Amino acid sequence: MCGISGYLTYTNKVKDYLVKNTLNLMKRRGPDNQSFFKQKKFNKEVGLLHSRLNIIDLNSRSNQPFYFDDFVLTFNGEIYNFIEIRRKLIKKNYAFNTASDTEVLLKSYIEWGEDCVNHFIGMWAFAIWDGKNKKLFISRDNFGEKPLYYTQNENGFYFGSEIKFVKSLCDSKFKINNEKIKNFLFYGYKSMYKNNTTFYENIFLLENATNLTIDLNLKIKKKKYWKPKLNINKSITEQDAAEQTKNLLIKSMEYRMRSNVPVAFCLSGGIDSGYLFSIASKILDNRTNSFSIIDTDPRYNERKNIDLISSRTKTKNTKINIKNKKKFFFERINQITRYQDSPISSISYYVHSYLSENISKKKFRVAISGTGADELFTGYYDHFLLQLGTIHNSKFYKKKLYEWKKFIKPLIRNKFGKQDDIYIKNPNDRTLAYDINFNLKPYIYGKKKNISEKKYCNELLRNRMMNELFHEVVPCILKEDDHNSMYYSIENRSPYLDKDLYNFVLTIPPEMLIASGYQKKILRDASKNILPDKIRLDRHKKGFNASISSIIDLKEKKNIDYIFNNKSLINEFVNLAKLKESINFSNIPNHYSKLIFNILTTEAFLKSN
Repeated sequence: MCGISGYLTYTNKVKDYLVKNTLNLMKRRGPDNQSFFKQKKFNKEVGLLHSRLNIIDLNSRSNQPFYFDDFVLTFNGEIYNFIEIRRKLIKKNYAFNTASDTEVLLKSYIEWGEDCVNHFIGMWAFAIWDGKNKKLFISRDNFGEKPLYYTQNENGFYFGSEIKFVKSLCDSKFKINNEKIKNFLFYGYKSMYKNNTTFYENIFLLENATNLTIDLNLKIKKKKYWKPKLNINKSITEQDAAEQTKNLLIKSMEYRMRSNVPVAFCLSGGIDSGYLFSIASKILDNRTNSFSIIDTDPRYNERKNIDLISSRTKTKNTKINIKNKKKFFFERINQITRYQDSPISSISYYVHSYLSENISKKKFRVAISGTGADELFTGYYDHFLLQLGTIHNSKFYKKKLYEWKKFIKPLIRNKFGKQDDIYIKNPNDRTLAYDINFNLKPYIYGKKKNISEKKYCNELLRNRMMNELFHEVVPCILKEDDHNSMYYSIENRSPYLDKDLYNFVLTIPPEMLIASGYQKKILRDASKNILPDKIRLDRHKKGFNASISSIIDLKEKKNIDYIFNNKSLINEFVNLAKLKESINFSNIPNHYSKLIFNILTTEAFLKSN
């Protein structure tokens, strides 16, 4: 895991001091080594910058940018199956001077060209200067685990792991994307990744599973190298689906436990992270430490489940009580917003920064989390309704409807979520997905712009899940996990985001995903005898979250005055006075809590610019 940046420009357009400043900004992502490659040819200059965090092959021989013949690589991420690929390349008469995935990546490109990415299991954002073919080749992994931003102007093309690196190399001022801010205030995190725009105009995010090439004429070409395909296997049984899921997840964990430095786990009290941690401890016999956020709010307090998992695996768990951090709230939110280069998308990722900080203090450099399980296996209450909409003409419908009414409807607070036929009457209705259950128009200036979903497949449930995976929930988690963890020099890994596992999950019939009133039914069955039944069979959806009352005291006048300051920059977008009048601060509903947090983090972002 590292920090990367670079450029392809007309000669002498990037000054040495800009390179130096950028490397300084990159230091936290890679404190172990920093290097810079520069070449001038054909009236162009190519520059590749790298900050290394030592994870695999700690020897300096694996420092980057990495050179071989006419090829130079700067790489952020991990190619988990590098050992297997290296064996294939040795058979093709390649020799290796390191034990790193870096050298394997570069020589894979030399052998297979741009198709090399189809051989990789991993997470990556990398750039290769191909001196032989006179082009810059850039790629991002299947799920977009590793970020990469870019811009282009009259002087050239610039890229980096973080927006601040791009801005530094480019030495330009970028306008705030006001439309992005307005959509964020209306829709929250669900609006942030509907396209590849960012909170800055003319700075873009390279999409997941995308290759980008830039030739000497500075012409950009982009190509999608992988698209998920629904391929239902009607002959598979629930038992076989669970067994194959377990085997593929164990294999994914084996890959992601490859490290020359200690590995820790982010552990909540739910099935997602608990199953991964139990696989590592019980099956792979890696009794590593875990770290957990503790919230005294009963809606999010999972202490008992965390203790149960830890005691069963006989491992050490470190708990971080966020209620003890209240006095640092405003200072912390300003700090996080600066290194995120954007508003913080939810309270969850504010809380996650404390998790990363404590993992770093214990000298761990790799952390494993349960990101993606909800979007692969049906983790949200509205997935039940989408399933009903998907199968309402099938023989399974009556049974599924009965199970929903018996087990799930009593748990739902959202009024839209209590309508069992919402997706039968109108399959395109996305009120439940995008409406936060109260009217924001009186408080936010301007017209509310509708946001839409991308069409991946004809199955209603799976299409919604694919949008969550590639355009909503997961991109937010991945970006903010990356920036939070790398600020503390930690690499974050996500075993559920495995290409082979996902391709298999797309073969499972929709009626199997939710059964007997359980979402994630296949995952629950796969974890039998590995995870305690108390956790495995818990129907309550909590998620990694916290209430705003856990991180700031909104009964204190000084805090209220800070938030609703009439000199705040956010006043351009929000009628703070009207909002303040509408809130009962002694008992703040959840929807107001989310809005207040979004306003605060947006204000912090505007101030930082």
